[in-house]
Amino acid sequence: MTQLLNQLDKGHKYLHRLFLHLLLILLASGLVTAPVNAVSLYQMPNVTAGEPTWIIDKSEVLSRISEGTLNSKLENLAQETGSEVRMVTIRRLDYGETAESFAQALFTKWYPTPEAQANQILVLVDTLTNNTAIVTGEAVKQIMSDEIAKSVASETMTAPLRGGDKYNQAFLDASDRIVAVMSGEPDPGPPIIEEVVQIESTFTRAEDTDTKNATIWVVALLIIATVVPMATYFFYQGFS
Repeated sequence: MTQLLNQLDKGHKYLHRLFLHLLLILLASGLVTAPVNAVSLYQMPNVTAGEPTWIIDKSEVLSRISEGTLNSKLENLAQETGSEVRMVTIRRLDYGETAESFAQALFTKWYPTPEAQANQILVLVDTLTNNTAIVTGEAVKQIMSDEIAKSVASETMTAPLRGGDKYNQAFLDASDRIVAVMSGEPDPGPPIIEEVVQIESTFTRAEDTDTKNATIWVVALLIIATVVPMATYFFYQGFS
């Protein structure tokens, strides 16, 4: 009986080590990933009305060329009209937070009074979900209606994002439309999206094949990592 209990205890310890071994394999294969820290409101830099900070790219998805172009356009707009546009990217939101709620909270944090908010426009993209949001002050609403502002976020920006995470184009297109409207020019409107008729293919796509092959390899490694150590253990126990 004592020998049986000792063997069960050894087996329990062995399975515990085996579990840790499998966990390491899962981490190495990318099936288990450490959670990415969400961006909180208090991690955002402080910005005030009149400050020449136009782009805050927390997700690091914009090129230097695009940032330079956007900074120039938004700086000129602020000098010519007094309207200030700030564009923000974040990588991930807290659970339960939305792009709209985060943008509104950030807008209030940066511009705590109605006077400070009046000429402000905040455009935000959550690059994890590609959700967009825009918040505008009361003076801005007299020139750019809420309908146009909503269209900028939901149509002008999302069209390039649906086409392959084209963040540079999304922000450049949004800035062109906002600058035109706030400068008193006619609203160019959202982009015209042409419907493309797709013919269903009977061939397996390359990316699907690659994914299936990767899954097969991972499963095979897990089976080997499970069966071989167990077989070795019981083989050793049998002879001992």
